[in-house]
Amino acid sequence: MEQPGKHNEIDNRPLKETLADTALLLLAQGEDYTDLADTSCEFGYLFGFDGHGLEALFKITTDRGEHYFAAQGQSLKHLNIDDAAFREISRKFLELHG
Repeated sequence: MEQPGKHNEIDNRPLKETLADTALLLLAQGEDYTDLADTSCEFGYLFGFDGHGLEALFKITTDRGEHYFAAQGQSLKHLNIDDAAFREISRKFLELHG
């Protein structure tokens, strides 16, 4: 059951698209990707908290590799983690808040 003030937004497609599009702006063409045609995005979690904003962890896979991002409040950060850390952080967050 969802707790008051916390909203699981994992099915909010417009929000996910906005976050992914914003993250793509942080990537550099030629360095982080060559072509975005086969780019994919996977969310570990996506929650909204009243009075705080978003908490999200997601990865974007381009033709040049995987890029990890976290949204916290109104900030979006490009992270330096690997897939194992992405999965573990997602698992722990969902244990606490899922």
